[in-house]
Amino acid sequence: MKKIVLLSFLLVIALIGSAWAQTQTVSGRVTAASDGTALPGVTVLEKGTTNGITTGANGEYRLNVQPNATLVFRFIGMVPQEVAVSGRSEVNVQLRADQKQLEEVVVVGYGTQEKRDVTGSIARVSGEELENIPTPSLESALQGRAAGVQIESGSGKVGQGIKVRIRGSASVTASNQPLYVVDGIPITSESQGIGNNEPTNPLADLDPNDIESIDILKDASSASIYGSRASNGVVIITTKKGTQGKTKFNVGYSTGVSEATNKVEFLDGPEYLSLLRESFERSETIDYYINTLGFFADVDDALDYFIPEWRNPANVNWQDQVFRSGSYREASASANGGNEKTTFYIGGSYSDQEGILIGNAFERISGRINLEHKASDKITVGANFSLARTENNRVANDNAFATPLQIVALAPIQPIIDPETGELNANTIYYNGLIEARDAFSDAIVYRNISKVYGGLEITPKLSFRSEFGLDLLNQEEESYQGNQTQTGEPVGGFGQMRNVNVVNYTTNNFFSYNTRFTDNHVLDATLGMSYQHSNTDATYVAGQGFPNDDFKKLASASDITSGSTIGTANSLLSYFARANYKLFNKYLFSLSARVDGSSRFGADNKYGVFPAVGLGWIISDESFMEGIDFLSFLKLKTSYGITGNQEIGNFDSRGLYSGVSYAGVSGIIPVSVENPELQWETTKQFDAGVSFGFLNDRISGTLDYYQKNTEDLLLNVQVPSTTGFTNITKNVGKLENKGWELSLTTQNLVGEFNWSTTLNYARNRNEITDLEGQVIRAGAINRAVEGQPIGVFFTKKYAGVDPQTGDALYYLKAGSDETTTNYGAAEEQVVGNPNPDFQGGLVNNFSYKGFDLSVLIQFVYGNEIYNNAGRFQSANMDYLDNQTRDQLNRWQQPGDITTVPEARFLDGNGTATSSRWIYDGSYLRGKNITLGYTLPKSLASKAFMSSVRVYLTAQNFFTITDYPGWDPEVNTQGTGPSSTRSNVGAGTDFYTAPQAKTIAVGVNFGF
Repeated sequence: MKKIVLLSFLLVIALIGSAWAQTQTVSGRVTAASDGTALPGVTVLEKGTTNGITTGANGEYRLNVQPNATLVFRFIGMVPQEVAVSGRSEVNVQLRADQKQLEEVVVVGYGTQEKRDVTGSIARVSGEELENIPTPSLESALQGRAAGVQIESGSGKVGQGIKVRIRGSASVTASNQPLYVVDGIPITSESQGIGNNEPTNPLADLDPNDIESIDILKDASSASIYGSRASNGVVIITTKKGTQGKTKFNVGYSTGVSEATNKVEFLDGPEYLSLLRESFERSETIDYYINTLGFFADVDDALDYFIPEWRNPANVNWQDQVFRSGSYREASASANGGNEKTTFYIGGSYSDQEGILIGNAFERISGRINLEHKASDKITVGANFSLARTENNRVANDNAFATPLQIVALAPIQPIIDPETGELNANTIYYNGLIEARDAFSDAIVYRNISKVYGGLEITPKLSFRSEFGLDLLNQEEESYQGNQTQTGEPVGGFGQMRNVNVVNYTTNNFFSYNTRFTDNHVLDATLGMSYQHSNTDATYVAGQGFPNDDFKKLASASDITSGSTIGTANSLLSYFARANYKLFNKYLFSLSARVDGSSRFGADNKYGVFPAVGLGWIISDESFMEGIDFLSFLKLKTSYGITGNQEIGNFDSRGLYSGVSYAGVSGIIPVSVENPELQWETTKQFDAGVSFGFLNDRISGTLDYYQKNTEDLLLNVQVPSTTGFTNITKNVGKLENKGWELSLTTQNLVGEFNWSTTLNYARNRNEITDLEGQVIRAGAINRAVEGQPIGVFFTKKYAGVDPQTGDALYYLKAGSDETTTNYGAAEEQVVGNPNPDFQGGLVNNFSYKGFDLSVLIQFVYGNEIYNNAGRFQSANMDYLDNQTRDQLNRWQQPGDITTVPEARFLDGNGTATSSRWIYDGSYLRGKNITLGYTLPKSLASKAFMSSVRVYLTAQNFFTITDYPGWDPEVNTQGTGPSSTRSNVGAGTDFYTAPQAKTIAVGVNFGF
């Protein structure tokens, strides 16, 4: 028996030895085919097994395999390669870049993912698309390039805040702006400007030249890993990194000129005077003053009282006094390179844009250094550092007489220069804004540092850990001065103010990444981590008056410091997040993600919220039953569902706060807000379903998505009886819904020596407030948030035109009725317009032939309406002294006249009360950007020791087609006291708002 056991044991040993003898060790090095540099992190897998390894820092690997094995080499951005071992002990491989794959890798929260594997909805815009566009802010450059992303400049003032909506408005009184993340670090994006002017734009501190790509996360599956801040979408901005190889330098310079895209036609001097006299002659008010009170002898006497210049009239085009030819110039330089250990990117730029309005300009100086170093095969460290200084020469808000464009209200018969003094005319019917431009200034200077340091540890070839610490430091200084002859400064001998805001926003992210492949059929990518963010804001304000003269503008020269204050506020967010992406047979896709957020902003009973999401995908084109369908190159179905949140309210809205006050020189304490310990996040439940497709070897490709977003527990500023001592409290009240379709379509029309491609994006969104518990939220002149309607609908009396027999203005008596009345008070208020568009999008055509390239971007918005609130004064059939738009010459004059302009009657209010009379179609088609470039042949460039030389001509807003009679259909004035409520509900309002600038620039880029 013992002999049998011994023989069996020896046989097993022999078999094991035989099996071991049949394996062999193979080693080698993986490099890039382009320049021969080592490629660390390449997956080397024995085909058909789970036996694999990743290359080290020098691109080297060593693996035990079967003698007849085939090795599979995979690396993101490279074409996979299979190599038979064939008994060799050394196998060296060169991988070439897969350009298509590089374009299809998108950045998601805390990682990247191949686009074909994405189950969510992500729009990508490359940095190349944003380069050389003459705008001060990246959002303007994004307009029309991403489906479902509505971007709207408040006005044509440079440096001003820009409104961005991703798949509609998900909130009523909380912020609807998306979360912005730069290189993994959430940044400060809210306006830090003084409250009595329109919002500033912190994103203008970013240099578009430093951007590698922008990925916009639109649905819950892609965005829920950002949890409580993702309901409005997430914009991930990735800056440029260094690449291994020879150092490459790039230098660029461009310069151009700007002008207003449009001017409104106003009456000239003779036309104004004729209409003014007519309005006096037909006015019951003037007749009452003449014949009843005897205050005036006749109409001429009345005109002498109101505007004596009528006897010796000038003929001034006041609009031309505030518009100017703006200018644009930008210089940039960058260098990137490195070796297998260390890579770097260094960039710097200077941009200076003089606006089309007098007194308005924006300047930015910025620099960036991105470094990454491989300390060993296992450890990677890096740092991203950026510093920017911006200076915004601001002008007053649209609702102030000091704002440049309100100068159009001045009578054209009044001269610019007072003939008696030889100075600017201070006796105009309203404040002469040219005095403000001469004797006042308002500057906002920002110093911005957005930086991070990070480290990565490869624990095993499949498991890694990364730690990041990011800092966003924003210091904004606003200084303004109104001279002794200005509207504000004249009564007090000059007025000055200074405000300084310091925002310190820091974040730490710490997370594990696990990436493994089980044979060729199972791939798992998982992330688990935590994040902590803290933001602290301090502000100081001081104002003074009584200056010796306008040569002394600093507050040190003020005789009286009239006010001063300091404030401080802070918030923090502690988060835990996880995500798992699983791919089966390379065609069945599963995605799970969740985030737990704990916020200091919410009540004691609801500090934490949970935000999960799930996504599914099926790449049908990889199924065996699709073989033989040659025209179909790619087909993927995808769907997702998840919950995201919104926490963008005041830092202490859940708390009962007290404030120190002074009464008769004695200090005291008063309550200023009501406690709400139950306050919690808005939650948005979003469903998304879509199909991605490619035909004719991807000559035609695109994505079609349907989504539905249901938001509940709205963070609403609820009105409370004033007898409580308060006016409102923030509560979770109400629901709203967004649903719509998105289409992105790209066609390669011609491929060859002459290339032509077209990209279309289209989005249609429907918004409805389904529940506000009876609340009606008002913002702007006539905007409302009411149940059963889209957010921000126009709610007022409905104008019915003019009575042909009397010239009286008519209004509809009731909603849905054709019955009219001349009694304004008897007319019922009703919904008369909607500022939200029916659909929007963009169309890009790219052409190239030999060294020439041409890109044309057309943007379109359709179905929205605009309320021209300034029309109550400038298009008001001469009810006031304001100059009138030329369409007012079509006023009613005699019985039988058919017109929409009532009879001109000075101060009689004939049709000039708030109504739908000034609501217009705001649809437009705009040539957003056109760029023509030429790249010199390398043979010529090399003679100047250059690797590349490109010259180009570009134009921004080069045409606009619209029926809107105002300056520009892209308008959303914030007026005084900008707020989330004003931005969300008070949409589509125009009040002497400056148009967009049309800019033409030429430039050159050198590479060496």
